[in-house]
Amino acid sequence: MTTPAFLNAKAWPITEALALLERLKKSGNPKGYVLFETGYGPSGLPHIGTFGEVARTQMVRHAFSQISDIPTRLICFSDDMDGLRKVPDNLPQAEMIAANLGKPLTSVPDPFGTHESFGHHMNARLRAFLDTFGFDYEFKSSTATYKSGEFDAALLRILENYDRVMDIMLPTLGDERQQTYSPFLPVSPRSGKVLLAKVLERNVSKGTIVYEEEDGSREEIPVTGGHCKLQWKPDMGMRWAALGVDYEMYGKDHLVSAQLYDAICKTAGGTPPQQMMFELFLDEKGQKISKSKGNGITIDQWLTYAPTESLALYMFVNPRKAKKLYFDVIPQQVDDYLTYLEKYAAETDEGKRLDNPVWHIHNGNPPAPELPLRFSMLLNLVSAGNAQNADVLWGYIRREYPEAAATAQHMLAKLVEFAIRYYHDFIKPTKTYRAPSDLERTALGELRSYLSALPAGTTAEDIQTKIYDIGMTHYSKETMREWFKAMYEVLLGASQGPRMGNFIALFGVAESVALIDGALSETKPSPSPRERVG
Repeated sequence: MTTPAFLNAKAWPITEALALLERLKKSGNPKGYVLFETGYGPSGLPHIGTFGEVARTQMVRHAFSQISDIPTRLICFSDDMDGLRKVPDNLPQAEMIAANLGKPLTSVPDPFGTHESFGHHMNARLRAFLDTFGFDYEFKSSTATYKSGEFDAALLRILENYDRVMDIMLPTLGDERQQTYSPFLPVSPRSGKVLLAKVLERNVSKGTIVYEEEDGSREEIPVTGGHCKLQWKPDMGMRWAALGVDYEMYGKDHLVSAQLYDAICKTAGGTPPQQMMFELFLDEKGQKISKSKGNGITIDQWLTYAPTESLALYMFVNPRKAKKLYFDVIPQQVDDYLTYLEKYAAETDEGKRLDNPVWHIHNGNPPAPELPLRFSMLLNLVSAGNAQNADVLWGYIRREYPEAAATAQHMLAKLVEFAIRYYHDFIKPTKTYRAPSDLERTALGELRSYLSALPAGTTAEDIQTKIYDIGMTHYSKETMREWFKAMYEVLLGASQGPRMGNFIALFGVAESVALIDGALSETKPSPSPRERVG
């Protein structure tokens, strides 16, 4: 099933899938299927990192399905038995939540009043989030899995090898924490809290521990059946063993603990899965994005201004490299996606198609490209025409592409709406025009004269050639960039811009002449954005 094209592919999901297949050939696969897993901490809402982890894992899973007949499963595991340690920001009924601190998330009342518990509410939000993007997954709750007994055998192995687990964990802890540390966190039958309690005795034959309650008394409980949960690092390794996880990826912040996960997994009787580390996101200043600082961009914000495919592309490209995640990256991601889509449609070589990101974004079946219009061009059209609604923008588009229709061009229809929103929220407030210099005034006047006498049917390429010729008349080949920069700054109020021949063809010759007239009437830089064309 593995073709030469797959064997020679360079796309990371395929190389990950090939490595996984080779691993399974060596180790065997008694389960009869391959298990992929992603994790979720339900104390906060699903976020852009959640999307990235599931989307990237799905890309590897799909690639694996193309090179092997072994069935696959994807589990999205919610650590909802974790004790709530602090009141999350911006939640209603903070006092009620504070009164239930320490309890498992599935035992904290739902502050929104819609579900059985806070944990159940957040799990529902996770499933709705994943369903929105069409992910194929199985949801698994930590609370339900612990209580069902599915983890019992692995938990008893941890109890039997308690000293080994302590040898793994204690060197990673400070002196004070070492004195009370235990991999088992008892769920108090008195308070219902998940306790960071000192374990006083262990009874392997009974499968129990004796621990010190909050009031100093002794309590004996089973480690099975949901009476205890593991600290999060032992929990990860135990879960790998109990579920038989074959593949999991995680952020760089987990990298220092990877050896601990592996060691715990082996101690619990399992084989550590194949793992992939992905880098974390940075803000525009190069600082690590933090939910508490609010210095990043949410998935809802991204999808307000761009399609899901552009976000999937952002997740696909260089996952092991730290990348800036802020609003300015969105237009380029959209344009890159459209470019990859066109390249895929024109490519006949199977290997190159497999290395194209859109093959992975669309599970091997990318849609056909639509009109060769880029998001950046739409933004320039909105900017130059002060487009307040989609009808204005569609008018420009149909001038050059009469066959265009919003109902037929599904992606383009979405991009039109996105461009209007993005322009008015991010570009318009920062636009700065300047008056032309004497040299620029002369060159723009010549361009105006050319456009005013332009015959109907003149192509965008002919207009571009004339623009270049005008530049060569007034600039040198070495300084030609200054001519184009002048048009962007004087006509569009931006430091960079579109291919002007294409822009004029789309925007309209008469409208472009009016734009130049507005610029030539300026004698000094405008202190704020001009709206030259209504």
